[in-house]
Amino acid sequence: MSERFVVLTGGPGSGKSTLVEELEEAGFARSDEAGRGVIRDQMAIGGPGLPWKDPDLFAELMLSWELRSYGLAASSGLVFFDRGVPDIVGYLRLEGRPVPAHVMEAARAFRYHRRVFVAPPWPEIYRRDEERRQSLEVAERTHASMVETYREFGYELVELPRVPVEERVRFVLDALDRG
Repeated sequence: MSERFVVLTGGPGSGKSTLVEELEEAGFARSDEAGRGVIRDQMAIGGPGLPWKDPDLFAELMLSWELRSYGLAASSGLVFFDRGVPDIVGYLRLEGRPVPAHVMEAARAFRYHRRVFVAPPWPEIYRRDEERRQSLEVAERTHASMVETYREFGYELVELPRVPVEERVRFVLDALDRG
C-alpha cells in the first residue's frame, strides 16, 4: 500500500499545495495539508491548537489529521500527500520541542512511497498569509528540517525543479514511472 502513497514536502510557500491541486485536476487522489487544515479549523473555533499558541497541541492535531488521511487513502489508487507523518517530527525539531515516542513510532509505522518529492525554497513565489505566518528564513529552515527528517526515515529524496506547475506534474509522474 505505501508505494501508492506519494509525499510532497519542503518548506512553506514552495509550491507543494499548488502541485497537489494540479495532480488532483489530472485525476489523482490527494490529501489536504494537515498544518493548514488544523490552523483553519482552530481559527474558526478560537481553539488553542495553533503553532503560535501551543506547538505541542498543534503537532498532536496534525498527527491525528495525517493518520486519518492515511487511513482514508487506503481505498484509493495512487494518492499524493501534501506532507506526511515525518513532517510532524521535522516540525517539532524545528521548534526545538521534544518529539514524543508515539510520534516517532507513527513516522516509522506509516510509510509512504520510497521516493519523497521535496519542494526547495522558492523566494519568487513565497507569500505570507493568515495561515502562513513564517518568514522566508523560517521556510528555508523548515525545508532543511524536512530533508534531514525524511532521510533519517530512509526515504529517497527527489528535489522538485523550480518550474511551472504543469512541468512539475510531468516531472513527478516521470520520476514515479522510472522508480
